Amino acid sequence: MDARQFHLHSGKKGSALAVRVRPGCGRNEVTELSPDGTVKVNLTAPADDLKINQALVNLLAEVLQVPTGRIEIVAGVGGLDMLVSILDLDAVEVQERLLRKAT
Repeated sequence: MDARQFHLHSGKKGSALAVRVRPGCGRNEVTELSPDGTVKVNLTAPADDLKINQALVNLLAEVLQVPTGRIEIVAGVGGLDMLVSILDLDAVEVQERLLRKAT
């Protein structure tokens, strides 16, 4: 059997966050960085999927100081537990920026 050759390309680089959202709160804020790595956030948006998703992206963009286009919810779009991708920002820098903003 001949060895098959693959043409590999560089993928997107960045980091991923597990996020737990609490809608309907008084302020948009990062409230906790849990020991399991989950980032807990409060959002003023009501329990409406589209409003929660947009509010989360906006909050993370502000906290992480990146454009909203570099943040993507990659899993859990319809729920309160989400996996969020941040392009072009490594995990160490994400953690440092989150720690500065966590209340």
